[in-house]
Amino acid sequence: MANTPLRVAMVTTFYPPFSFGGDAQYVRRLTHALARRGCEVEVIHDADAWRVLSGAQADAPMPSPESEPQGVTVHRLQSRWALGSTLLTQQLGRPVVQAKSLRALLARGFDVIHYHNVSLVGGPGILSMGDALKFYTPHEHWLVCPTHVLWRHNREICTGRECVRCSIAYRRPPQVWRATGYLERQCAHVDVFIALSRSVADNHRAFGFSRDMTLMASFLPAAERLPAAASSGATPQRPYFLFVGRLEAMKGLQDAIPHFVGDGPADLLVAGSGAFEPELRRLAADAPRVKFLGHVAADALRALYLGAVALIAPSLCFEVFGMVLLEAFGQGTPVIARNRGSYAQIVEESGGGLLFDDGESLRSAILRLAGDADLRARLGAKARSAVETRWSEETAVAEYLALVRATALARSRGDVAAKVDGLTSVAAAAAM
Repeated sequence: MANTPLRVAMVTTFYPPFSFGGDAQYVRRLTHALARRGCEVEVIHDADAWRVLSGAQADAPMPSPESEPQGVTVHRLQSRWALGSTLLTQQLGRPVVQAKSLRALLARGFDVIHYHNVSLVGGPGILSMGDALKFYTPHEHWLVCPTHVLWRHNREICTGRECVRCSIAYRRPPQVWRATGYLERQCAHVDVFIALSRSVADNHRAFGFSRDMTLMASFLPAAERLPAAASSGATPQRPYFLFVGRLEAMKGLQDAIPHFVGDGPADLLVAGSGAFEPELRRLAADAPRVKFLGHVAADALRALYLGAVALIAPSLCFEVFGMVLLEAFGQGTPVIARNRGSYAQIVEESGGGLLFDDGESLRSAILRLAGDADLRARLGAKARSAVETRWSEETAVAEYLALVRATALARSRGDVAAKVDGLTSVAAAAAM
């Protein structure tokens, strides 16, 4: 068994390029990292959900799938009834249109089935499919929040359940199955729930999720830690701070813009787009130092990280894990982050930035870093060190395989543990 590849299924609603945010990027990073260690990984995702939520017309061409490395197979589920399939899953909490396909795929002899965002690829109903070790990583708060983000009525942090009214505020049909105990029964099929930060584990516990969560850090692949290539002439001429992310009210950019009104030592560059962009542009109308860049390609974004005084991460909601912080750290760039959720843990563990609680402390942090190159260099060095150690691919994959092995032994699956031993032995020999 030691020479037989570990077979892993990644089950997720979104996967690039049929995706919107960081959850899909995490799944892709982990998938590729495991394939590089010799695992066979099959990704199962739902293109119907992407089509519905993206607003793409039924007759619009689908994006071209991205190339995948050896050892990775992607199964893209789609039907001729995208809206109906997606709505049935959302309302019933189980797959309907794709149920047969999902059962067949998950019966393909996997050693590990790893669920991620399953809200529209099958809901809780998918958790009982297949016979393997089962992991679940919540990339949002969907297990305890119908709108995923604990951002109540689309205007404030959730401090108590008002789920029906909140769902209506988001223009989503309420989910009756959440009141039946169905989710809890289906979660019993999962061996290990993985939390990417203390914050996400604490929030799930606070909102009544009874299962323990195993902490496991996210990571930045080695290739994304390489120094950014030199710019082709588009390098900003003035010092600048950087914001990267979706332009939504919960991301908090509206709290940073006022600090760039009038004269100042640095600009604010905004990389991203979203529904809240018109309001943000209105707010920045009298702030010529705020520049909206729209979507920025990965290589150009790395160059922007590299040249920034700091990344500003002002999110008002609970981020499960702030990958934009790690992306900045990979270029040796410090961060100024709101003292909330996973941001606090990342900054405290790395020493790679400054935290703020309110407008006054945000302004102070901006002025400190803009005026103190030595401080920026010290924080940036700590940030870079953190992604080379604590949040490296090597550390994350080693933790992941150790968890697979421990879970296999607890489940009396010595065959799976032997496959992990084979992978780690090959990796150790290659490192010698």
